[in-house]
This record gives sequence, structure tokens and C-alpha cells, in this order.
Amino acid sequence: MQSYLSETGEYTTGSSGFICVASDPPTRSTDTLPINANRIRVGALLMVLAVVATACISTNSSESAAVSGIRTRQPGPSAVPNERTETSDPTKPFEVEQIAADLPDFGPSAIANKFDDAFPDPLVDPNRIRSGGPPPDGIPPLDTPRFVTAQNVDFLQLNEPVLALRVGGESRAYPVQILTWHEIVNDTVGGIPVSVTYCPLCNTAVAYDRRLGDRILSFGTSGMLYNSALVMYDRQTESLWSHFTGEAIVGLLVGEQATTYPVSTVAWGDWLATNPDGLVLSNDTGWSRDYGRNPYPGYDDVDTIPFLFDGDTDGRLLAKERVIGIRRDNDSVAITLENLTDEGVLDIDLAGQRISVWHRPGTASALDDITLADGRDIGSTGAFLPVVNGQELQFTTDGEWFTDDGTDSQWNVLGEAVAGPLAGTRLEAVEHVDTFWFAWAAFRPDTQIIS
Repeated sequence: MQSYLSETGEYTTGSSGFICVASDPPTRSTDTLPINANRIRVGALLMVLAVVATACISTNSSESAAVSGIRTRQPGPSAVPNERTETSDPTKPFEVEQIAADLPDFGPSAIANKFDDAFPDPLVDPNRIRSGGPPPDGIPPLDTPRFVTAQNVDFLQLNEPVLALRVGGESRAYPVQILTWHEIVNDTVGGIPVSVTYCPLCNTAVAYDRRLGDRILSFGTSGMLYNSALVMYDRQTESLWSHFTGEAIVGLLVGEQATTYPVSTVAWGDWLATNPDGLVLSNDTGWSRDYGRNPYPGYDDVDTIPFLFDGDTDGRLLAKERVIGIRRDNDSVAITLENLTDEGVLDIDLAGQRISVWHRPGTASALDDITLADGRDIGSTGAFLPVVNGQELQFTTDGEWFTDDGTDSQWNVLGEAVAGPLAGTRLEAVEHVDTFWFAWAAFRPDTQIIS
């Protein structure tokens, strides 16, 4: 499927026959997205329609949107980091000042030509980087995000998933109902320029440090997929980056690796209870989107196939079985969600370290029901080094709280002690991803399985 923005403002998709006018507002009409109350089981065909629908919704925005493709890179705003814009009404969304991204250069672009001889050897076969439908930034990243204080949020249900990020002592929440439609937020957290990303097709959240040497990058959506996972591009060189690994895979920056930060997908209610004064990405984004609606209903049905996945299928598990993937050094492991749900707490040894992996029920799947909050309960997960002041702890759970065997302190799924002698203590979070097996196995083919 090929897609582009025509001179008349229409997205045109050659193979599917759909033409969507960019000025049309989003609706709940089945003309925009096919809905099946009994869940969708026809896989790839309906996913084509869903991706086309995602790309074809209006852009009623006060921001200047880059949806035309090549040479769209724009630097971030020049400002002082982490100072809020004053507002007379604390319930109104506000902007957080951002560290400026560097100006773009105008060398060869991997978006324009993945095969340019000026590039170093690519890390992957460029032929396998495939169009997902929308043009570059047709799924628009958020470059000037607005926030609301957690206690003033009125658009989230307690069971809705949010991406929990903590950098430089500052915690923020990014609702999946928003990231589903934008996939990338270029932000500044704890004085660090970061990109918070979510790929619905591989069901994976990753956060990156946007500093690369003495350069500060900003990221956009390329409109392409690799192993059915988001391919990003940096606006400074227009190199292509793998969302899943944080590597530049084609372009001038080939081989560069972005530093990543731990991200957990947890229930809004759990994050709110711990961070009532924390900042939450507002749904007042400047874009017209049907936030709270899932454009991929039924996509996490284990009996369906991944969209545009052309990699080798690892038959040890079903392609869309949910797993918790953890990688340290050169070792990686996949824990099936079913197993972790049954156990509540699992201890694993990886790269010479013991890691405690937790599950707590109460978080809706973002890829199940047409209404995100109505998705089935898949729970949330956390992974931590179970050490406090040099003492290794063993944890158990009653399904709501986690209790250590050393002090009987109670901990939440974010790894924070909320009661007992260790109240206020935080465990060191370990990077992990909640994802589908096909994606984890494709990017980490040597992984072990705990099932």
C-alpha cells in the first residue's frame, strides 16, 4: 500500500482504493473504520483499513503540521527547560518549556532515498522497511506538548493505560489514548530532552534521550514499518531509526544508538495515587483526534496475524502472545504474560543480576475494544533490581500490593514503597517492554522464554 498527500489535500492509497480528505473531521462512522463487536479476526485486511483511517483524520491544529513528506524537519522551540507557562486557571492545560532541538542540516535524506550511496552500510535490508500507509508525520508527533496536573485530569478512566516515565527525579504520565494517535512526544523531563514513543502495531513503549553527542535531535514518524514496528526519523539528518531498538538503521547516522529510559505501562489510577501533583500529557493537543477510541479494535486477538510483518515467525509461541521482554547486556528473556499473571512475582537471573518482575491486575488493553477503557483487563507490569541499601529483598503479592520479606513494607507496581519502614524508598527500575512475541522474537532472536 502506498500513500501520499496530494496537491488537493487528499490522502490517496493506491492498493486499497480509499481516498480520504484531510479536512474531514473524525467520526465514529463505520465508513471510517470497520467495527466488529465480536472482535476482528480477519487480521491484515482490517488492519490496512485501520491504518488508513488513522492517517486520514483532520488536522485542525494551531501547530504547523508537517505531513507533506520530504524536508519536513523542524527544530524544537528555544526555551528554558522545565518551567511552566503561567496560567490563571490551574485546570487548564499548559506548556512546559522545552530544550531546543538543533537546526536541520540538508544532506541526503533516507526518507527521500533509502538506497543513497552517500550513506554508510545500513543495519537492515532497506527493502524490508515498508510503507505503512501514512506519509512522514502523517501520524503527527507532539512537539509542543501540553500538560495538566494529575489531580485536574478529567478525561481518563482509572483502568486506562498510561506510560509512566521518571527522569531526573521527575515523573510524568503519557496516556496511551493520546499516544495511539501520535506515537511520538518530543518532550523535556527532568532537564533532559526525551522522546516518548508508543507503537500500537507491536504494542511497545520506549523512551529515548534525544541528546546525541553535542547534538539534540527531535523525532518524527516516517510512515514506514520494519518488522511491523514504528520507524522514526530524526529531523536533523532524516536518518531512519528503529523504535524497538533505538538504533539508526538507515541514513547518515547509521549505527548510532540512543540512550533509553525505563517506561512502564500502568493503570491511570495507580499512577494518580502515587503522583497526584505530577504532570500528565493533556488531550488538548491542538489536533482533532477521537481520543479514547481505539482505531485498532481486536488487534491483540492472539488468533490474528501482525500487520505487514514479513520477518521469520518464531514458532515457540503464537505471534501475538503477550510477553514481557527484558534485555541486559547481550542477554534477553521473554516472560509470557499468562505466566506472570499466574505467579504475580517472578525472580529471574539475567546478565548476572537478579531481577524481580511484577504483575498487578486492573489495566485495560489498549488494542481490544473500540473504546479503550472497555478493553479486557491485562494488568500492568514492572521490573526492578530488588536491592535496598545493599540488602536483597524477596517480594510476594496479594494482587494489589507487593510486600518484601525483609521489612514487610508495602510497594506499588511502580516500585515505590508506600507503607512500612521503607516508605518513600524507590527500587531501581529495569528497562522492559510489554509487547507481542512476534516483535520481541524478531528483534531479539536469541531470547530465552520463561513460560
